[in-house]
Amino acid sequence: MNHKIYLKTNTDINATSEVLSWLEQINQPPFNNQTIWWELQTLLVEGFINIVEHAHKKLPRETPIELEVMRLKEDIEIRIWSWGEPFELEKQLQITSALEDNDQERGRGLQIMSSIADKLSYKLTDDNRYCLFISKHYC
Repeated sequence: MNHKIYLKTNTDINATSEVLSWLEQINQPPFNNQTIWWELQTLLVEGFINIVEHAHKKLPRETPIELEVMRLKEDIEIRIWSWGEPFELEKQLQITSALEDNDQERGRGLQIMSSIADKLSYKLTDDNRYCLFISKHYC
């Protein structure tokens, strides 16, 4: 069973609820493990918020963010495309405090995604956008 959904939205933190509602489509049939479903929601929201607040920080609200989620036989793949500045994900993960040592209100999103996801990357695409790729095994 492969199921793919796609959404294009503006750079707007208020679109977070729309993004979460959109994700509901991928939960059919519902995941057997509720924890997996919560983790997928967390991964998507953290990724989206990071794009809005960091990658698109200096860009107009009308700048599009494209999201794609694929439910494969045993994995979920999330792709979020942005027009932001270059960003070295691995380097940032190394210099950001571990979750248990980070009591700041901000700055934990990447560590949260890294701890939940099975694969996490942020790479330049052929059309000069960046793609945040997140993969989570659910079976």
